Amino acid sequence: MKIRIKFRKYGVMKFIGHLDIMRFFQKAVRRSGIDICYSEGFSPHQVMSFAAPLGVGITSDGEYLDIEVHQSDSSEASMAGLNAVMPHGMEITGYVQLDDKAKAAMSVVSAADYEIWHKNSAQVPECLRDAGFLSQQLQEFFEKPQQVLVAKKTKKSEKTMDLKQLVYDFQILPPNAQSGGMPVYYLNASTGSTDNLKPELALEAFYRHMGLEFDAACVQIHRKDVYFTDAGGVNRPLLEAGKEIRQS
Repeated sequence: MKIRIKFRKYGVMKFIGHLDIMRFFQKAVRRSGIDICYSEGFSPHQVMSFAAPLGVGITSDGEYLDIEVHQSDSSEASMAGLNAVMPHGMEITGYVQLDDKAKAAMSVVSAADYEIWHKNSAQVPECLRDAGFLSQQLQEFFEKPQQVLVAKKTKKSEKTMDLKQLVYDFQILPPNAQSGGMPVYYLNASTGSTDNLKPELALEAFYRHMGLEFDAACVQIHRKDVYFTDAGGVNRPLLEAGKEIRQS
């Protein structure tokens, strides 16, 4: 059986890198009693893959991994078993069965959305506190005919892309509980192995348009969810590709 798991990453766990998260889940799956499959060969490993690695320091409500199991308890029981071995800062929020022919999450990711806010509002220029000003600047930014070129480095080469073509939605939202009274940037952007846009690149380009310097260390990035494109061309959360396992 192919299983897709959704989890949250928050608090101090945001400082744990992707490789350590992989090792953690290998241990957590064993401790929870999930009957996971192992690869063949001299060095067998758990059949497990992650959708879109999260950068260090970024929190998220929408992280995904795929596993293969010999058999599985219900979604509810499996989530409870995993959450019983999760530390503070990690929480399993979804567990579904995929079709046997379903592609791995990492190969179907097409987009992700984010909320971004300043960590210390006291150090922010007055103009960035004005949601009306930011919305006007954002409209002008996208109305400009010029391309906004960004470079994506791969193992063998460097690819230049137009940032505006990779941003599907960019809005200024009212303050939330974490933003200290500051407006929140909402961004939905291309994500995946082909055209992957880091949210801080979009914000840096927007600040440059406003004549301001951008320091990525001064903002908190929170990923809300990760999406795939269905047969009808609609972006849907990765969890919707599967079905919940009911208690027999």
